[in-house]
Amino acid sequence: MFTGIIEEIGFIKQIQRKPQGGTLAIAASHVLVDSKIGDSIAIDGACLTMTQVDEAGFKADISAETLRRTTLGERKLGDAVNLERPLQLGDRLNGHLVLGHVDDVGTISGWQDEGDSSLMRVSVSSEVMRYVVYKGSVCVDGISLTIASLFDDGFEIALIPHTKAVTTLGSKQIGNRVNIEVDLLGRYIERLLTNQSPKSDSIDLAFLAEHGYLG
Repeated sequence: MFTGIIEEIGFIKQIQRKPQGGTLAIAASHVLVDSKIGDSIAIDGACLTMTQVDEAGFKADISAETLRRTTLGERKLGDAVNLERPLQLGDRLNGHLVLGHVDDVGTISGWQDEGDSSLMRVSVSSEVMRYVVYKGSVCVDGISLTIASLFDDGFEIALIPHTKAVTTLGSKQIGNRVNIEVDLLGRYIERLLTNQSPKSDSIDLAFLAEHGYLG
């Protein structure tokens, strides 16, 4: 479980590709504190497992499914990535609850600077848009952000200078692809409502008996 508050920008220093899947070696420092082999780590919003940790960084295996569902398969040597360690019980929840399970890949389709801040538009599939609400939360490349505007084919988010400085979004351009994870609360609510059995508005003997009438 993560919060979408990026702790560090890491850099890809090695890529090992396999017929299905692969391994990334990431240069990092801050996220190595208290980290060990087997720990989870969010890389651009995708939850992976640390398979090797040393003083210069860590390695993480990527499954074929992760390559299909995220942008990690498009990364090159030297690319910057957003990093976050898992949430610890007792920490402040400054973003929102993030699983690190990427739902889809979106595309940056618009960018407008407003002083030091910027508005970034992201185009996504209709499957993602059904869970996106005005002023709700969304995770973009592992970053917890608030929806500023909605469109038929995407949404817009406001980026403050701090977010652009401490994440990779400050260097993104129109056409770049980004990992998207919707707010998990929306998925749970949809599931609960979908599975509710329709209730009859009529009152019959079965209804009365169920509610204690013994007449």
